[in-house]
Amino acid sequence: MTKRKPAEVSMQILFLLCGLVAVAFVLLITAYLIAAGLPAIRQVGLASFLFGRTWDSTNETDPRFGILPLILTSVYGAAGAIVVGVPIGLLTAIFLAKAAPPRLAGLLRPAVSLLAGIPSVVYGLVGMCVLVPALRAWLNLPAGDSLLAAILVLAVMILPSVIDLSAAALEAVPKEYEEASLALGATEPETWFRVSVPAAKSGIAAAVALGIGRAIGEAMAILMVAGNVANMPSLLRSVRFLTTGIAIEMNYAAPGSLQRQALFSIGLVLFLFIMLINILLSLTVKRGKEV
Repeated sequence: MTKRKPAEVSMQILFLLCGLVAVAFVLLITAYLIAAGLPAIRQVGLASFLFGRTWDSTNETDPRFGILPLILTSVYGAAGAIVVGVPIGLLTAIFLAKAAPPRLAGLLRPAVSLLAGIPSVVYGLVGMCVLVPALRAWLNLPAGDSLLAAILVLAVMILPSVIDLSAAALEAVPKEYEEASLALGATEPETWFRVSVPAAKSGIAAAVALGIGRAIGEAMAILMVAGNVANMPSLLRSVRFLTTGIAIEMNYAAPGSLQRQALFSIGLVLFLFIMLINILLSLTVKRGKEV
C-alpha cells in the first residue's frame, strides 16, 4: 500500500472541512428557521396557517395569517416559468452544444453568461416599465401587474442556468453514443433528442432543479411586476408570492410580534418546499438511472 504524500492528505482534510462547513450551514439555517417559525404555527394552528385563504397580518383587531394564496401563487408561478423557460432553454442548449457553428456559439455563450449576471432588480425594472404596460394594453386589463407578468419575468431569469448546465451536460455525452446512432441510420436531430438528451438527463434535471429554486426563491423582480396583493392565484390578477410576502412586511414587523414570527414561518415553509422539490428530482433521476 503506497503512502500518501502530506500535501495529498492536507488537501483531503481541507475538502472534508469545506464539506462539513457547508452541511453545518444548512443545519444551522434549518434549526434557526424551525426555532423562529414554529411559535407562530403553534399559535395560529398548522391547518389555519397552511390552508387559510386570508393574509391580513396588519389588522389590529382580527389579524389573519393564512398563506394558502401565497403557496399556490408560488407553485403556479414556478410551474409556469418552468413550462415556458425550460423548453426554450433546452432547445437553446442543444443548439449551442450540437448544432451551432463554433464562431456563433462563441458569441452566444458570453451573451448567456451576461444574462445570468444581470441583477434581478434590473429584470424587475424592465418588466415593470415594458412588460406590465404591454400586458395592460394588449389584454385590456385595469392593471398589468399580474401572475402572467411574473411568470414571463421568471421564465427569462431561469434561462441562463438552464442553458449553461444543459449545454455542459450535453457536451459531456460520449461521442461514441452519437456515432453509433448515426451509424444505425438516425438523423442528427433524432440523435440529439433520442440519444444525447436521455444520456444527459441527470445534468438537465440539475438545471431544472436550479431553475425551480431560482423561480421560487426570487423576490425583488417579482415584487415589481406581480402586484403584491394576497389574492388566490389567477393568471391576470395581482398576486403575492411567498418571497415577496416576507420582503414586503419584514421591514416593519415588530420584533417578537406574531406577524414577525409568521414571516419566519413562511420562510420555513419556503425552505422545506425547495428541499422537497430537490429531493423528488434527485429520486426521479436516480430511478431513471436504475431503470
